[in-house]
Amino acid sequence: MGHKPYISFDWALKRLLRDKANFDVLEGFLSTLLEQQVHIDHLLESESNKDNEDAKSNRVDLLCENDRGELLIIEVQGESEFAYFQRILFGTSKLLSEYINRGMNYDNVKKVYSINIVYFDLGQGKDVVYHGKTEFRGIHNDEVLQLSSFQRQRFSVDEVYQLFPEYYILKVNDFNRWSKVPLEQWLYFLSTSDIPEDADAPGLQAAREKMRYIQMSREERQAYDRYLDNRVILQDNIITARGEGRLEGFYEGREKGLLEGHNTGLQEGRAEGVLETARKLKSLGVADALISQATGLDTDTIATL
Repeated sequence: MGHKPYISFDWALKRLLRDKANFDVLEGFLSTLLEQQVHIDHLLESESNKDNEDAKSNRVDLLCENDRGELLIIEVQGESEFAYFQRILFGTSKLLSEYINRGMNYDNVKKVYSINIVYFDLGQGKDVVYHGKTEFRGIHNDEVLQLSSFQRQRFSVDEVYQLFPEYYILKVNDFNRWSKVPLEQWLYFLSTSDIPEDADAPGLQAAREKMRYIQMSREERQAYDRYLDNRVILQDNIITARGEGRLEGFYEGREKGLLEGHNTGLQEGRAEGVLETARKLKSLGVADALISQATGLDTDTIATL
C-alpha cells in the first residue's frame, strides 16, 4: 500500500498532537488561522470530549486551553452533515455551560474558539475559510454596540464580539493551490497531507519532522492503515448509496408520473441506500459510532442491523 510521507492532520489530532512535545505544530496552525500568537497551556477532557461512543456530545477531536485561559475546539468532519451549523453551535454552547460553575459570576464565562475543518461542501459559498462572530447593530442607524470604558478595562478586550464565541470553518476539500501565504500552506497540507520543501508557515516545519509515517511504530502504522482503509470504504459506500438512492427515486417517480411519487421514491431510495451502507460497514467491523457519523443513523438502529 503506497503512503504519503506525512500522516493526515485528522489522525494526528487524535494521537500524535496530544503530546505536549508536539504542541508546536498545533500552535503554529492556530496562530496562523487566528492571526495572533497562540500558546497552548494544556489539553482538556470535558464532557464533550469523553471517549464515549454513545454520548451525543462525543464530537470534539481536540479541546485545549491557551495561556490566556481561552478554550479552543478543533474538530474535523469528513462526511456531509446538513445540520453541521447547529452541531457546532451545540458543541460550543455545551462547552460554555461546562466551564462555569453554579454560583459563579458571568464574568467567568470563558472565551471559546470553534475551529471546524470540513471535507465537504458546507452551505453555499466560494471561499475556503469563513469566520463567524457576534455583533449587535442598531436597527435604526446600523451602529455597532460598543463596550463601556469600564468593561474594556475589566475584561481586557476592545470589542463586544471578543467576549462571544468565534467560529472558523475551513472547507479544505480539493484545495490544491500551493502558495507563499501561510494560511494557504496550511490549507494545502490539510487537504493533501503533503508539505512541500519550501513550506515556511508556522508549525509546518515541526509537522515535517514529527508527522512522518515512517517514524510511527509498527502498531501505529497498522492502526493508521486500517483508519485509511475504513475512510476510503466509508466514502465509496456513501457515494454509491446516495447514487443508488437518487436513481431508484427517479425511476419510481417517473413510473408514477407524479412529482409526489418521485419525491417519495427518492426518500425511500436514499433511506434504503443508507441502511445498506450501514450493513456493509458493520460487516467490516467499523465501530457503530463511526457508522452513525457517516450515515446519520442513530446507534440503536445500527445495533439492530
